[in-house]
Amino acid sequence: MRRRDFITLLGGAAAWPVAARGQQTQMPVIGFLSGRAPTESADVIDALRRGLRESGFVEGQNLVIAFRWAEGRIERLAALAAELVELRVAVLFAAGGTTSALAAKAATQTIPIVFSAVPDPVGQGLVPSLNRPGGNVTGMSAFSSQLWAKCTELLKELVPAATRIIYLLDPTTPGEAYARREAIAAASALKVQVQVHNASTEHDLDESFASLTKLGVKGAVLGAGPFFLSRRDRIVALAAQHRVATIYPFREFVAGGGLTSYGTSLTDNYREAGIYVGRVLNGEKPADPPVMQPTKFELVINLKAAKALGLTVPPLMLARADEVIE
Repeated sequence: MRRRDFITLLGGAAAWPVAARGQQTQMPVIGFLSGRAPTESADVIDALRRGLRESGFVEGQNLVIAFRWAEGRIERLAALAAELVELRVAVLFAAGGTTSALAAKAATQTIPIVFSAVPDPVGQGLVPSLNRPGGNVTGMSAFSSQLWAKCTELLKELVPAATRIIYLLDPTTPGEAYARREAIAAASALKVQVQVHNASTEHDLDESFASLTKLGVKGAVLGAGPFFLSRRDRIVALAAQHRVATIYPFREFVAGGGLTSYGTSLTDNYREAGIYVGRVLNGEKPADPPVMQPTKFELVINLKAAKALGLTVPPLMLARADEVIE
């Protein structure tokens, strides 16, 4: 390893144990690429480490992880992916959705890539087939763009009087055009008027939620882009401030005070991705294991948030919930 490569690696590996520093050239290095921020990703990192342990790999003992975070600024992902490729990592783990996965694939055709939480891997050109991905890319799908109908139904169940719903999407996230079509079709089937608002900056978020108050809209469905995840606390605070009943794509929003969520379990997705990374480190080619489809979907409800909005959660909805936060 060149000295410059080693220095770069040391700077991105984030607090290696002392024992690892004398062995880093003997350990495989995973390049971790995420559009999110480290300050709000502790739970999914723990899940990834659990999956790696299940495959026999423990960070600091027989494995090093070099972290690169875009912190919601997806325009940085290409440069961060290039850094990890220059380090000659053994596996490039593209965390947190389509944008990271596309940046990783664009950066290398030889280093194995495992992605997590990608809604439409085939449609976005990451793999030609879920069952036979081929090439150097495989991972976990999320199908979040196919859950719009269910989220719309849940929101209508929570707010029966709602005649108009806002879908808040990040237009810079690949696949959101497909999500937009799904959202509009879902609302139409329920005879609910829908407007789509785009937001890719904090100013956009402020303006979107402020406009909901002016329009008298009481319900919103949030997209699943990495920018939204990295601004999770801000979005939950805006929804509470403007008294908008919002359904989120992941549990993490509800644990932070949001009303309700329905979608793939991110922690389960990352744990499975960790297992896949371990399989590749153990010699399996990424072309062989199929892209794994999600088997666990969570309905999470925050009763305190519902009370603050003056909502009564229907008993049947409570009975269906996987988790109720009081």
